[in-house]
Amino acid sequence: MSYSKQIKYFDALKRYQSKFEPKELEDFKMLLKRHKDDEDLDKLSFERLSKLHEKYHLNRPKPNYDHLFKNNDNEQE
Repeated sequence: MSYSKQIKYFDALKRYQSKFEPKELEDFKMLLKRHKDDEDLDKLSFERLSKLHEKYHLNRPKPNYDHLFKNNDNEQE
C-alpha cells in the first residue's frame, strides 16, 4: 500500500464518479476525505479502493487501431 499508488487510484476514479452506484459513491467520498486529510489508507480501505479501480478503470475495452498502421501492399515500389 504505497501512497503514490493511492494517489494514482484516486486520480483515475475521479472520472468515473457519475457511474458509481450509491453505496460505491458513499464509500468513495469517505475514502476521498481520508485521502485529502493525507491519511494512509488501512488494508481494508485500500482493498475497497482497488476493487473500485479494477471495476471501473481496468475493465474498459481498449480500441484496436491496428488497421490504421498496416502497410498497403499496393503502395510498395
